Amino acid sequence: MTDSLTIRLVHPEDYSGILDIYAPYIQHTAISFEYDVPSFDDFSRRIEEVIAFHPWLIAAIKDQIIGYAYAGKHRTRKAYQWSVESSVYIAADYHGRGIGKVLYQALFQVLRLQGIINVYAGITLPNIKSESFHTAMGFTPVGIYHAVGYKFEEWHDVLWMEMSLHHHTNLPPAPRSWHEIEKTDDFQKIFE
Repeated sequence: MTDSLTIRLVHPEDYSGILDIYAPYIQHTAISFEYDVPSFDDFSRRIEEVIAFHPWLIAAIKDQIIGYAYAGKHRTRKAYQWSVESSVYIAADYHGRGIGKVLYQALFQVLRLQGIINVYAGITLPNIKSESFHTAMGFTPVGIYHAVGYKFEEWHDVLWMEMSLHHHTNLPPAPRSWHEIEKTDDFQKIFE
C-alpha cells in the first residue's frame, strides 16, 4: 500500500472510473454474473440507488480510482433492514496491496454507525483469494448455492459468507442512513 492512498465517499465524477474497474470483471470473469457492461447512465443510477441509504466508498491515489467497496440491501422486506450485502473491487494493477482490507474496514465502520448488524458476501467459486480475504476480514461460511449461475458456458456455485457487526438484541433501533450520521465526529474520523 502507499502513503498517498485516500479512502472517501463516492462522488458523481467517480462513476466512470468505478465502471472502468468493474467492466473487466464482467467481460473476463465469472466474479460478476453480469453478461454485458452496463451503460454509464444505468451504472450511475445503480450507484445513486445504493447511496440513497448505504455507503459506497472509493480508494484513490491522487485522482486515480483504484478500488471501491459498497453495501446494499440484502433483501427488500422490512425484516431484513439490519442486513446488507457487501462488495469490493480493486483495479487489477493494485491487487495484493491491502487496499481491499482498508476499504472494507472503513465500510464496516460506517455500517456499524448506521446500526447495520449483518453483512453478507456472495463469492463465485472457485475463488480462493476472495474466500481467504473474507475469512481474514471476519466472515464465516453460511452455505453454497450449487450451479446457481451460468456464464461463459459453465455453471458456477456461489459461496455465501456472513459477519456480524453488532450483537443481535431484541428491539434493535432502525438503521440510519449514512446521510444522517455523516456530520458526526465518529463518521468523520473514519476518513481521516
